[in-house]
Amino acid sequence: MNLCLFDLDHTLLPLDSDHEFGEFLIRVGLADPVDYRSRNDGFYRQYCEGTLVLEEYIDFTTSVWRTLSVSDQRDLQQRFMDEVIEPAIQPQALQLVQDHRDRGDQIAIVTATNEFVTRPIAEAFGVADLIAVKLVRDAQGQVTGQIDGVPSFREGKITRVEQWLAERGQTLTDFERVSFYSDSPNDLPLLEQATDPVATNPSPALEAQAKARGWRLLYLFP
Repeated sequence: MNLCLFDLDHTLLPLDSDHEFGEFLIRVGLADPVDYRSRNDGFYRQYCEGTLVLEEYIDFTTSVWRTLSVSDQRDLQQRFMDEVIEPAIQPQALQLVQDHRDRGDQIAIVTATNEFVTRPIAEAFGVADLIAVKLVRDAQGQVTGQIDGVPSFREGKITRVEQWLAERGQTLTDFERVSFYSDSPNDLPLLEQATDPVATNPSPALEAQAKARGWRLLYLFP
């Protein structure tokens, strides 16, 4: 069996689900269109520049919805899927995942976006194993704004993948082939661990790295 790992934002999706969720919160009236957008855009720039402090961003981005009832949170997730994500999912991305599934590969999505935003997206791709930023919950089950454990971000993606495999009695070396699809230089640590790193819809920085290293390039979206 081979292992196939997918980044999510700008890899399987032609957008950044984290940033788009912030814009969605503004549209539905839960977040301020001036201050919240300014801060959301600022955090996104930091992510692209490789300077993001993820703990600060998670506290910020969950602050708008984490006090809602569980029912309202679920409604928010579903509306985001219906209005933003489902229309953005493209057949070639679904087919890429299906191709690996048809080969019998073990598949997971590994993303730096939090589990609240990404769990329904992984389900839409038919991927049961999601490695996302886990959120701390209090005794009542409410999200606190803190990160639970190692975040799946930069080098943390390697740690989280290794933890996930260890729970299954596996290691990366058990697989003859390890594919990892990503668009971002933030994912260079995990790309370097893969036997088949694929720069997918790559940013200019990752495209340059991939060409220099002879990695495969894949352009799913126009």
